[in-house]
Amino acid sequence: MSLAIGSASSSRNMGFDDNNKTIGGDNSGVMKTNDEDHDGGERTERQMSESGTSLYATDHEEEDDEGGSNKIQLGPQYTLKEQLEKDKDDESLKKWKEQLLGSVDLNTIGETLEPDVKFLSLSILSPGRPDIVLSIPENGRPRGLWFTLKEGSPYNLKFSFQVSNNIVSGLKYTNTVWKTGLKVDSSKEMLGTYSPQPEPYTHMNAQETTPSGIFARGSYSARSKFLDDDNKCYLEINYTFDIRKEWAAT
Repeated sequence: MSLAIGSASSSRNMGFDDNNKTIGGDNSGVMKTNDEDHDGGERTERQMSESGTSLYATDHEEEDDEGGSNKIQLGPQYTLKEQLEKDKDDESLKKWKEQLLGSVDLNTIGETLEPDVKFLSLSILSPGRPDIVLSIPENGRPRGLWFTLKEGSPYNLKFSFQVSNNIVSGLKYTNTVWKTGLKVDSSKEMLGTYSPQPEPYTHMNAQETTPSGIFARGSYSARSKFLDDDNKCYLEINYTFDIRKEWAAT
């Protein structure tokens, strides 16, 4: 799920694959016996340690995924006015910039270098049901259970946001989900590049289906982030949710 279970739509993708006995689908977590390991307990202990570290997600792992050593080095940043002045004699670039800026009032453009993205609403849409409108706390930590989903139900995640000051480049959404301390899903979705404008933008993810079955039901914890190309985080939400046999009473 884009907000809950990343892009997974089945219990297999959530890490509940009965055919794989170790997390990750390989044999890295299989512990050898002394008969198989001629080096003795040292190798066995090392394999247990390596396997254990692969089971649990850490903040460092997430940071590496979002902006590790392979991070693209971007060029210098310019204010919106400076970007408009650059290459003004190139007609193709001029038209592209005009198309990107859309309805921006050029007379009101400031000199602020950093863009600002404010998220106004987050909603979960499921056919035949009222929308689940989620409040966004200022500290990014909703109190208690944030929402409950019914197993095997189609849904979309919809959110609106406003961009100001400057163009935000490469806005993306990341989501990591844990169950009983194990990371069961991690997903990332590129949203795009947006110019500042008074009207909010609205984005809706593709429809997905919550997983079902006894192993899928239960309580989860998750962390969602909205970042740009520079890995500047505009919103981080740490929350808990449930997957149950039925929707929560409204």
